[in-house]
Amino acid sequence: MIHADELKGLRIFECLTDTQRQRLAHMAADIRVQEGEWVIREGDPASFFALLEGSVEVMKTFGGIDRVVNKYSRGDFFGEVPILLASPAIASLRAKEASRLVRLDKLQFKELIDMSKECSALIMQTMTQRVTKLQEYIRDNSESRVLVVGSQYDTDCRDIRTFLSMNRIPYEWVDKDRDPDRVPSCMPEDLSGPAVVVDRAYCVGQPPTVRKVAEALGIRTTPNKERYDVVVVGGGPAGLAAAVYGASEGLCVLLIEKAAAGGQAGTSSRIENYLGFPGGISGDELSERALKQATRFGAEMVMTREVQNIEPMQGEYCVELDGGDRVKTRTVILATGVDWRRLDAEGVDRLIGRGVLYGAARTESSTVIGKDIFIVGGGNSAGQAAMFFANYASTVTVLVRGAGLESSMSTYLIEQMKQKGNISVEPYTVVVSAGGDDHLETICTSTRGEAPRTRKADALFVLIGANANTNWLPDGLQRDEDGYVCTGRDIEFWQQRRPPFLLETNFPGLFCAGDVRHESIKRVSSGVGEGSMAIAFVHQYLALQGKDARPIA
Repeated sequence: MIHADELKGLRIFECLTDTQRQRLAHMAADIRVQEGEWVIREGDPASFFALLEGSVEVMKTFGGIDRVVNKYSRGDFFGEVPILLASPAIASLRAKEASRLVRLDKLQFKELIDMSKECSALIMQTMTQRVTKLQEYIRDNSESRVLVVGSQYDTDCRDIRTFLSMNRIPYEWVDKDRDPDRVPSCMPEDLSGPAVVVDRAYCVGQPPTVRKVAEALGIRTTPNKERYDVVVVGGGPAGLAAAVYGASEGLCVLLIEKAAAGGQAGTSSRIENYLGFPGGISGDELSERALKQATRFGAEMVMTREVQNIEPMQGEYCVELDGGDRVKTRTVILATGVDWRRLDAEGVDRLIGRGVLYGAARTESSTVIGKDIFIVGGGNSAGQAAMFFANYASTVTVLVRGAGLESSMSTYLIEQMKQKGNISVEPYTVVVSAGGDDHLETICTSTRGEAPRTRKADALFVLIGANANTNWLPDGLQRDEDGYVCTGRDIEFWQQRRPPFLLETNFPGLFCAGDVRHESIKRVSSGVGEGSMAIAFVHQYLALQGKDARPIA
């Protein structure tokens, strides 16, 4: 408990009367932290602090790296900037030594300002100085961590840019075809593919790949342990939810993702019907927040790796990754999601990555400015892509095989699309072929079975549903005729005395969540729900294994 006398020696409270200090002491929180402990994390709800004892350092994330931007000692106060700007905490605070702090919430901070004009003036003066200093620091330290030089139509270049974007790593892209004068002089003149430089010092070996770039950035690509409580395969909404809830409940969790956290949901330009985000949120931003949560709770993430086999062995599983790495685990959660369904039209496969794209990553915004683009599909993903690209492209044409959007797209998206003057919808229309030499130049479409017509097209985004890619799973794992994994009551081959858990496959201890599960609801929110439910079943499964099923330390 804080005593009024302890506040006398703090600059921010010196201008208050004894009665006012007494009132603040009674309502303020007494926070005690040890060396290395976090007081508050960037993005948390904002609070106001005054330091009674010890010292803390201010850390802010730039390009995925936490950097110390300031230090505070006894008598300093902080936290006024985000409160007055009505934002979450704009930086993190970590104790440099055992420390003690006074904490006021937003209403208590407002009362402090109202108590004294001198106190209010001191806070506003300090805030102005700190905002100026922060602007200067961001200007001097916000350079992109990665320089990518390559063509718009180079698949490897696009994969690297997409990976960087989905992992929220700032980068600069130089299109060597469109802006040859911007190519750094250190690059060879006969550069055939992309080139990547990390932190302005390290040139990724040729040919650069997503995995090489990830390793250069310090992103983990190999497991750190040999054994885990649960291995989560797939980093989409279901997988990230499982990692967050599993790690927060004390399980030793490994998440393996072959591309980037977020999965297909990570490519959604805007998700507006997800609970808690009335203004909407992009797929990559939602994924980035979930990834931070999982990491904060201690989940281990391995990126750019693909699981090639899951083998049952003596009451646990052996998970084999590409490259030969193996880990053992007591349980597995399959959250691999699905792959985009391929468009069956002449010339499309030849032009993938060269104007024909599956999904609608936000990184493509700069490539469609002022252009005429087409989107194939009538689901929410297609609607979100249309709304996003309409802010950049000259025209956006949505091609729908059926009678319209009403049966497959949420009403709010349909209404928003109607308000955009450069979005048009063509029902009963299919793509017959795609044409172009080096990249997409035209598409041929047919409406109501009429003769095809050729149209100029700068980009074609395909979002026509998805297929389950589960051929790599063990032969005995039960799947439906389309390859989706069966769980719970849909299991036909079950040899245990107990009934299977709701999300458990016919392999005891191997669970499935998200889009790859048979008859799952293909929505981000349902994937998050199933991922968290799977962890609850993991706990119940481990409890059934007896006292030796304690979480791995």
